[in-house]
Amino acid sequence: MAATLHYNVSGEFATELVQAGEGVNIGSINFSNVHATLPCFIDLYIKKVNLGTFYIIKNIKLPAGTSLNVSGIGFDNRPTGFGLFVKLTKSASETPIVDVIIK
Repeated sequence: MAATLHYNVSGEFATELVQAGEGVNIGSINFSNVHATLPCFIDLYIKKVNLGTFYIIKNIKLPAGTSLNVSGIGFDNRPTGFGLFVKLTKSASETPIVDVIIK
């Protein structure tokens, strides 16, 4: 992958980080919880139509003000391959907010 991708992810909806067919090779993904006081939970997964969802990390707690680096991610990202998704879950009543950097 030539460029670094940056995302500000908030809320509890699944966010597609890399679409099938983008042809990226991911070295690492960094998640930073930018919420001032509350932790959140992270799911990172690949998904392909008619094949299903496969979790890379599931329900990992990320305390406020901390980061998590995930490396060694390899998956088929051809047009007929997988997309990469993240889903946040809040730990309290406030919206989770995480910055994501993909290298």
